[in-house]
Amino acid sequence: MSLSVFLKYRGHESMHTFELPNKNHTTDGDIIQSALEQDRIVVSKDNDFLESFLLHEKPKKLILVRTGNIPNKDLLKIFADHLDFIELALSRSHLIEISRTEIVEHV
Repeated sequence: MSLSVFLKYRGHESMHTFELPNKNHTTDGDIIQSALEQDRIVVSKDNDFLESFLLHEKPKKLILVRTGNIPNKDLLKIFADHLDFIELALSRSHLIEISRTEIVEHV
């Protein structure tokens, strides 16, 4: 199960890059633009999104995943175990960093 499917299962509107017209070839700029137009939160491991967020405040909300390469089941467990806190943090903040051991809310 992908993180996007998990989030849908938990009641969140979610879209994986595979669902976009250019799939995984979609540029970061196009992902950001789509997120802005559709009022979506970007979830990514890509530091380019952090740079854009810090320099241009785009996307409006970002979850930066800093777990390194871990099995998808382990990533899903992190989200499952902490989804309530992640939701709360996103209601207060625009940037959340998730690692294997902590979730940092940047206020």
